[in-house]
Amino acid sequence: MIIEFKLNGEDVKVETGLAMRLLDVIRNDFGLTGTKEGCAEGECGACIVFLDGMIVNSCMVPMNNVMGKEVVTIEGFSRTERYKKIEKAFMEEGAVQCGFCTPGMVMATEGLLRLGISLTEEDIKKGLSGNICRCTGYEAIYRAVRKLTQEAVLND
Repeated sequence: MIIEFKLNGEDVKVETGLAMRLLDVIRNDFGLTGTKEGCAEGECGACIVFLDGMIVNSCMVPMNNVMGKEVVTIEGFSRTERYKKIEKAFMEEGAVQCGFCTPGMVMATEGLLRLGISLTEEDIKKGLSGNICRCTGYEAIYRAVRKLTQEAVLND
């Protein structure tokens, strides 16, 4: 079946099965490898994308749920000024090591920041709880998100 949707701002079509996972289509059909498979169970956050503005684990989204919607991957988000601010905070706080989890962590951070509220420490930890990092440790990532909230990134 032909599935039509918007991918990183462009209208696209792909011939695929309705039950095929969005993760596989993003990687295999469009070559966007920033979205990664970690657990294939929606538990690690390595495959986070925005689907109509909401963060989702693309390994859990069948293509029949994508028809006519907008998908933004890390590659699309990385073209924005907000991405650059998140990237800078992650680098300054040492929140990046091997990089495997980083795209998902960045997307989850943006999803959290989009809430537009004053984030508490508990909000930050809960908001990133669906993401696994095996190298850096979470404290540096939490520091980066705290820094972003203190710098009023939400106001751009």
